[in-house]
Order: sequence, then C-alpha cells, then structure tokens
Amino acid sequence: MSITIKPGTLSDFFSSAKETAKEIDEERKITPKNIIWVDPEDLRALLKEERTNLVKFLRQNNRVIFSELSQAMNRSPSSLNNDLDILHKYQLVKIYKEPNPGHGVRKVIESTFDDERIQVIAEI
Repeated sequence: MSITIKPGTLSDFFSSAKETAKEIDEERKITPKNIIWVDPEDLRALLKEERTNLVKFLRQNNRVIFSELSQAMNRSPSSLNNDLDILHKYQLVKIYKEPNPGHGVRKVIESTFDDERIQVIAEI
C-alpha cells in the first residue's frame, strides 16, 4: 500500500469521491485510493529537503519525543514545529502531549505512514 500526494483542490477530492461512489453503485470492486489532495503551495513546501529528511527519519523512528527529534535532526524547535505543522495538516503525523513524570508534559510525534511508500505526483 502507498500514499499518493497530489496537488489539488476540494473539487478534485470530490471528483475522486464521485468515482468511488460510481464504482459502488455499479457494484464493481472498489479501487483503493490513499490519496491526499494538497494545495500546490503546500506541495512545494512538503518537498523541501528538510521535510523529506524529517519524513525519512520518522519512517525509521515511528514514535519520537520532540526534544529528541530536534536534537537528532539538529533543528531549532521553531523550524521543526513549522515542518511538523505542515505534515500534521495533511495527517502524515500525529502530534500529542503526554505526561513526563516529574517534568510536566512532553510533545510526542508519531508517523501515520509507517513504512508505506509516499508517492508525490505533480501534474502541470
């Protein structure tokens, strides 16, 4: 299974959903679609080297503490947060807080793609 990231709008999403509904109506086998429709500006942002390196790191380390991730990637917290925000926007990562015994709370990042292949399709 793979995840496909395509530039597109809400109408592109609904067109895809309409195709799936038609398959259901015609009692055909449904073609699995793991497509994430991404605003073209966000697609360019996702393809930046820092973010692709982050995705590769998260593929190898499915669950990581934010401070450990920041150290491992040698990134400032603010730049790392910017990258995580865009990945979270498209549900490629889950971000939550958990208790850190004796030290308050800590931010945890989990990938949602595990070892699945992420395919980026750009149409011009």
